[in-house]
Amino acid sequence: MANSDRNCLFCKIVSGDIPADIVYRDEHVLAFRDINPAAPQHLLIIPVKHIASLNDLVGDEDTIIAGHIMQAAKVVAKEAGIGESGYRLVFNTGPDSLQSVFHIHGHLIGGERMGWPPFPGASVEHG
Repeated sequence: MANSDRNCLFCKIVSGDIPADIVYRDEHVLAFRDINPAAPQHLLIIPVKHIASLNDLVGDEDTIIAGHIMQAAKVVAKEAGIGESGYRLVFNTGPDSLQSVFHIHGHLIGGERMGWPPFPGASVEHG
């Protein structure tokens, strides 16, 4: 699999061709503010390497990258002030989940109390 896709919006953000409000970057992942936030804090955490979806994770290298996304989420949440109050890290995979950019990305959302299940109109406690 190629390390980047020249037609991918998020690969263009990684390369700097498209500007973004970047809040975190290391050799494996990049985090930036969502331009259409669904919560007071809504950030996207993506791998620097182009991987279209969770279904495209292959081998040890991609497993390590997935782990880096999780570790970055902890750091980014703390820096955004939601590390202690709570947050969600959501990955959409495929058309039924409404994945719109085919480059793995975790939506880190928080900054307000959330309901469960995460569907419009539903707000119940979930453990």
